[in-house]
Amino acid sequence: MPSLEERDLRQLLKHRHTLVQMRTRIKNQLQHIALNQGWQKKRTLWTRSGQEWLKQLELETWTSRRRDDLLQMLEEMNRRIAQLNAAVEQAAAQRPEAVLLMSHPGVGPILALATVLTLGDVSRFPRGKHVASYLGLIPKEASSGQRRRLGAISKQGNSFMRFLLVQAGMSAAQGDAGLGRVYKRLLAQRKHHGVAKVAVARQLVVRLYWMLREKKQYPAVVRMQGSPSHPVAEGKAVALNGRSASRPKQQG
Repeated sequence: MPSLEERDLRQLLKHRHTLVQMRTRIKNQLQHIALNQGWQKKRTLWTRSGQEWLKQLELETWTSRRRDDLLQMLEEMNRRIAQLNAAVEQAAAQRPEAVLLMSHPGVGPILALATVLTLGDVSRFPRGKHVASYLGLIPKEASSGQRRRLGAISKQGNSFMRFLLVQAGMSAAQGDAGLGRVYKRLLAQRKHHGVAKVAVARQLVVRLYWMLREKKQYPAVVRMQGSPSHPVAEGKAVALNGRSASRPKQQG
């Protein structure tokens, strides 16, 4: 059972996630205002020059009011999220398990702390595939005779963790050659990018599981010959959104 402190830290992560979602909605509305003026600024809208450009736009009365209110709300969200980010970093730095996980490319304080708090004592999971199943990253199977079809992932378990893993998986694939090859290979096989992203997320969490279980930093666990973590970077795709993929390897 998680302690009161661990439950409270989960609230920290959930609260931050909620504010980030609110900030995203605010940004989407500001982008819509810019698009209505014939401008598609995308990410440049959040630079200092982009913000100044948005403030100087000549708009109708209520559109101007909406723009000003949204900008004020965005500034407040940025301030609050920055405070929560600092709190997460401090909490992660105080937990050796989280510090261990942050040695892996693409894994920051948020995912590291969330993984430690969600998995708890990793010895309760016999193998890495049980962790992936626990988080809903294993595809559902529909068999008929000798034919086996893997459907969409089960999406059971912690949806917040799945979100974090998919996000971090893209950064991890850029920093780790093995995960990067998996992602590129699946795209080359004309798999939907969502399938590739979930496959990388699954393999990433299996790696994190073995790092915690073996108490080894990256890349020591990945290099362990014959380790259940070694084939992680060579696993097959996990299906997403109803698309089928190959059956994952049983290692891990």
